Amino acid sequence: MAISSLPQLDRFFLTDAGLETDILFNKGIDLPLFASIALLKTDAGIDILESYYRDFLDLARRMGTGLVLESATWRASPDWAEPLGLSLDELDRLNRAAIELLSGLRADYADVPTVISGCLGPRGDGYDPGRIMTVAEARAYHTRQAAVLAGAGADMLSAITMTNIPEATGVAETARALGLPVAISFTVETDGRLPTGDTLGEAIAMVDAATESYPAYYMINCAHPSHFDDVLQEDAGWTARIGGLRANASALSHAELDAMTELDIGDPADLAARHRSLVARFPQIRVVGGCCGTDLRHVTAIAEACIG
Repeated sequence: MAISSLPQLDRFFLTDAGLETDILFNKGIDLPLFASIALLKTDAGIDILESYYRDFLDLARRMGTGLVLESATWRASPDWAEPLGLSLDELDRLNRAAIELLSGLRADYADVPTVISGCLGPRGDGYDPGRIMTVAEARAYHTRQAAVLAGAGADMLSAITMTNIPEATGVAETARALGLPVAISFTVETDGRLPTGDTLGEAIAMVDAATESYPAYYMINCAHPSHFDDVLQEDAGWTARIGGLRANASALSHAELDAMTELDIGDPADLAARHRSLVARFPQIRVVGGCCGTDLRHVTAIAEACIG
């Protein structure tokens, strides 16, 4: 799918919510290493994922929007194979199965505009950049998973919870080499900066400069709107590149969330109101959904607030 043909560039699309936190805390199902890819190992796990996605497809149908179907592959890149007790070939198979599941659901919901997104997570932790790769290292690392997702039929790639500029750049270059559109989604701390200390503006500008503005759009995820709404500037060129939001339910910091043993679902009504305000300020934001701590309740409230 060409970048120019991505339908979410021209109309409102929803995404799902915080898949891993919903499955783990709300449904009480263990996810080793927070890896939802493990659900695809069993028929029961596949049924859980299918039911989860159908809820959001039903919501999109009711609200008259499209839906970005994000694959359950955020923690399914090569470094995670051994810790999950998988060979690389087995992990490849599960990545393919994740896309095949979404393709089947799209066929069942032919009346709902859908885009199948192959989800790429960070090589390391989603909150801590750890050792930062070079752009070339990041491109080499992410190519295997990205190629598997592309070969299985993903319409686009989404790099979710990017903590640093070189890794985001490497993913964008990987997508360009594969000829797939890509959305780059950065996470920020409570000060609106990446975990590396870089500003959102710096991050977007540097990835664009290095890739000839290849990403179809940028997103912000795994942060509460109160962490970044003050740093978004209406008249800045980099802000115009932000096309999506997948916010956390909680206003707590990443460090606080890491230490919690119970889920903080925040205030869905307040979260929805904050999204309504952001979408009014930045009408190019056409993709909205949730991240950690959110579930169908939060995305429903956001959709109703932003669409009416």
